Amino acid sequence: MQANTVIEGNRNTTMTPLSAKVYEAINKAIDADKLVLPTMPEMAVRVKEVVNEDSSSIKDLGKVIASDAALTARIIKVSNSPIYRGTTEIEDLNMALMRLGMATTSSLAIGLAMEQMFQATTDMVDRRLRKVWSESSEIAGICNLLCKHKTNLRPDQATLAGLVHQIGILPVLSFAEDHPKLLQDGMTLDKITEEVHPKIGARILKAWEFPVDIHNVPEDYLNFNRDIPKADYADIVTVAMIQSQTASGNVFDGIDLQKVKSFDRLGLDPDIETAEAEDLSEEMLEAMKMLH
Repeated sequence: MQANTVIEGNRNTTMTPLSAKVYEAINKAIDADKLVLPTMPEMAVRVKEVVNEDSSSIKDLGKVIASDAALTARIIKVSNSPIYRGTTEIEDLNMALMRLGMATTSSLAIGLAMEQMFQATTDMVDRRLRKVWSESSEIAGICNLLCKHKTNLRPDQATLAGLVHQIGILPVLSFAEDHPKLLQDGMTLDKITEEVHPKIGARILKAWEFPVDIHNVPEDYLNFNRDIPKADYADIVTVAMIQSQTASGNVFDGIDLQKVKSFDRLGLDPDIETAEAEDLSEEMLEAMKMLH
């Protein structure tokens, strides 16, 4: 899991026998309806329905969001963050909607609604889920910034990709709660989660009918050797994850950042101490706080 302080090489590799066994068991349980894939929170579903309706307006979206006071407050807070800040302070949801627009607001609302899913019944699992959400929030903010500066892709989609790139951890840890032996060794649990969650995550995003452009993110953001013609959302998440971990003082063990192809596709120097990186560093730190 990213929660580790040491990040080992390209983790898009063959699973260990134990991880493969758990992965097979999880898939069989899902297919047999014995382990239910996470369902989107009601608010996320309602927002998605509004966005998918051709006749919907930003006013319709506002009505849905306004029914959730906590989400409304978060949207207003984001609209006043350095990433979106204007000359006027946003004081209500209507002002926030006008500043952010329908696409950005809807992606933020769907992503932020996910936070309630990152809770568990056991302390060991709960700690891991909360840490994953905190990391994903920071990475999502960096994704937004990188997307704006370095690509022609959509910042709202990049933000959403950052928020859900580890969504596959949810059913893995849910499975572990149902099989207490897996909870007895935290390091083994983390290794299994690290190896299994990408494929499960891709399955979830497809089941949720998320944008096709981000279906591959859970599986590809750790594939540092991917060879594709131009940058995609997985590339943005890859670089954002590395930037976030480096800013947190974490160590990259066995990774030659010069060979992480996502940097090339985004036109970035992997050496985060370079002048170009320093120019972005202040913005990067602000971006990391955007969704907190």
